[in-house]
Amino acid sequence: MEFLESIWEPMLLPILKVSVVVFVIGMGIGTLLTLVERKQSAYMQRRIGPNRANLRIGGLNLRLNGLVHLAADGIKMLLKEDFVPAGANKRLHLLAPMIGLIPAMIIFAIVPFMDFWCDGTNIVVDGMDYCLPEGAAANGSWQLAELANPTYNPLLKHYFQIADMNAGLLYMFAITGISVYGTALAGWASNSKFSLLGGLRASAQMISYEVSMGLSLAGILMIYGSIDVNDMVREQGQLLFGFLPMWGIVVQPLAFIMFLTASIAESKRAPFDMPEAESELVAGYFTEYSSMKFAVFSLGEFVAIGFIAAITATLFLGGWHIPWLYADGFHFTDAGMMAESVSVTGQGVADYIAGAKDHGPDIALPYWMVVLLRIGGFLGKIVFLCFLQLQLRWTLPRFRYDQIMHLGWKILLPLSLLNLLVTAVIMAFI
Repeated sequence: MEFLESIWEPMLLPILKVSVVVFVIGMGIGTLLTLVERKQSAYMQRRIGPNRANLRIGGLNLRLNGLVHLAADGIKMLLKEDFVPAGANKRLHLLAPMIGLIPAMIIFAIVPFMDFWCDGTNIVVDGMDYCLPEGAAANGSWQLAELANPTYNPLLKHYFQIADMNAGLLYMFAITGISVYGTALAGWASNSKFSLLGGLRASAQMISYEVSMGLSLAGILMIYGSIDVNDMVREQGQLLFGFLPMWGIVVQPLAFIMFLTASIAESKRAPFDMPEAESELVAGYFTEYSSMKFAVFSLGEFVAIGFIAAITATLFLGGWHIPWLYADGFHFTDAGMMAESVSVTGQGVADYIAGAKDHGPDIALPYWMVVLLRIGGFLGKIVFLCFLQLQLRWTLPRFRYDQIMHLGWKILLPLSLLNLLVTAVIMAFI
């Protein structure tokens, strides 16, 4: 038992977090979306969608509304012939699908599915949770910055995020920047004009929308004052005007639209799927791919949908926050919270913990219930944003290539600069 305790935090916990976040949540979302997209498009077109594959148990044929198709598709891809065209660069042709999938998997490292776990007593100060030792003495004195930082506060346990990076957004931009390498390599290594054109289109599209995507986030970086995604989520728990959650979509509505648009464009999903463009390029950059290599490209695309949903929810929809829910329960106004202007010392903290008249939640909840609600709320936001992306894919027609470039350079880029300027002016005078 002592040996397990000694290796729990340095070894077992990181392995567990990677397994759950990357392989259960990330890969699980990607795998399930391969079926959900076909079912959703079928419902929109008044069809049934995939439903013929069945699982025979005794005399029963279980179709499970198409879920058996996930296993059937996997088996089919494993049994198909792995074709490599003549003249192709075999090593790069094999490597390209892996380069396309791996960034979509490792980028989940920065996604916080919940706040730090508190092993002590929670208090709420100006819309943010802080963790104090159990039975905190009335004559104690604490620095808020240290109470919220696991580096200084050993009561905070880092269970719900793979990597707590203080430059998480920079990591996101770095990984999204290299994700196009797999597409470009696939187009070049296939020795096909259709594939090469698809790879070139993907590269041009990434360059065109990466700038707008970064500038669209500059406004919320200024407002929240951090590039640590966990800190940004914590800041969104504060209340504007004493009752309105300060989510990114509330303080930067235009940036939300621009960021989501640029993210979908970077993922090469319809209506921005010019790198594939079946009507022009057969299948674009993966025209010459078959079997599991084709499946890996497809899976990487769906995992990217899940990440776009997760990071958009994190930055603009409050992340793991549920409106007015804090570590000790629901606070519908800031009246029951301690004010940061009041020193977090002595009798004030003791009164808060004791539930004095002016402190305490409107609806008290046990901490474990708050944790479950927050994780469930965050996953619900991811499901909604995945549904929204699929809805856009089956609602809007594909843009022409010149329209995609026009949108990126002549509409989104000027709008993102204007949004940044307006945000700076407002912050300067408030």
